Amino acid sequence: MISIWELANSQLRDLAVYEPGKPIEETARELDCHPGAIIKLASNENPLGPSAKAIEAMRAGLENAHLYPHGASSHLRNALAVRLAVAPENVILGNGSNEVIEFLGHAFLHRGDDVITSQHAFIAYKLIATLFGAHTIEAPGPDCQQDLDAMLDAITPKTRLIFIPNPNNPTGTLISQSKIDKFMSRLPENIIVVFDEAYFEFLDNPPDTLQYVREGRNIVVLRTFSKIHGLAGLRVGYGVARRELIDVLQKTRQPFNVNSIAHAGALAALADDAHQRETKRVVDAGRAYLEEQFAEMKFKFVPGAANFVMVNVGNDAVIFKELLARKIIVRRLKGYKLPEWIRISVGTMEQNRKCIAALKEILRKDQGD
Repeated sequence: MISIWELANSQLRDLAVYEPGKPIEETARELDCHPGAIIKLASNENPLGPSAKAIEAMRAGLENAHLYPHGASSHLRNALAVRLAVAPENVILGNGSNEVIEFLGHAFLHRGDDVITSQHAFIAYKLIATLFGAHTIEAPGPDCQQDLDAMLDAITPKTRLIFIPNPNNPTGTLISQSKIDKFMSRLPENIIVVFDEAYFEFLDNPPDTLQYVREGRNIVVLRTFSKIHGLAGLRVGYGVARRELIDVLQKTRQPFNVNSIAHAGALAALADDAHQRETKRVVDAGRAYLEEQFAEMKFKFVPGAANFVMVNVGNDAVIFKELLARKIIVRRLKGYKLPEWIRISVGTMEQNRKCIAALKEILRKDQGD
């Protein structure tokens, strides 16, 4: 029988499958314990969960689950437009912000095109580029920092998209406003730059990239409800761009791509400023605690700006396994070509302390051996 790979698009053969953080339920089964005993610090999720107002809105939305969602997503797009000081026509919703990245691929990538991003940047950009038969150029990222000048130098005649996550996942590093402004002053107008700002709300003094949307530049700003809003399970994100660019992306979007429960939850979460403030407070305190402890333990780490910290633990495979045995899930970074490093999401302070206590216990054990 003919191999199915002889029929499939050739670029899919070598396309890596995205590996999410290890699920709580799977870990609980393996360790024969209750799921509530597992501490998951692997996927940069909100340690407080969703807003109570969002939960209430989602429960109320179930009453109309037999109806299709509003195709234009007007209520949520209008609310976002007011919050961001743009027009609703500048906003497109996605089933997670990753879907908006896929819209960009459908709209602008052809087989053989080039996509530029930084070394150690969020791996989804490379996966999407490969899906559309494009080639990914990874600009050097010394010391886990993104070098915007190196990205500009990497531009070729085939370059269509440049992806800049800010802060970056998994390194947690942040690019300043001055560097962004310098980059934008040199960016050719025929290239679309995508600023992925999934962790924007955790920043104290965030760069303003929306100014370039208002100026009509070829820029897309991505944000999500998965992080500070605690709605990762709903899969709802959005892109912001000039109207003509959004009009192009809308033609790639499937009808009803964001479900009605996600609409209801996101709309309520957006209005719950108190929950966002409390989440940021918990994350700020937890991140500071983790970094303080890593320094005390003589671990090299990258000071972060989001809700996680990347830390060099030496033998990442052993540390991951030992933490897992203690019912703590973290994230190895072998897919990012960062051996020895793990990424630890900020949890509640109780979870953070248990993670640090477990790490210290593992170190004592190793030193004793």
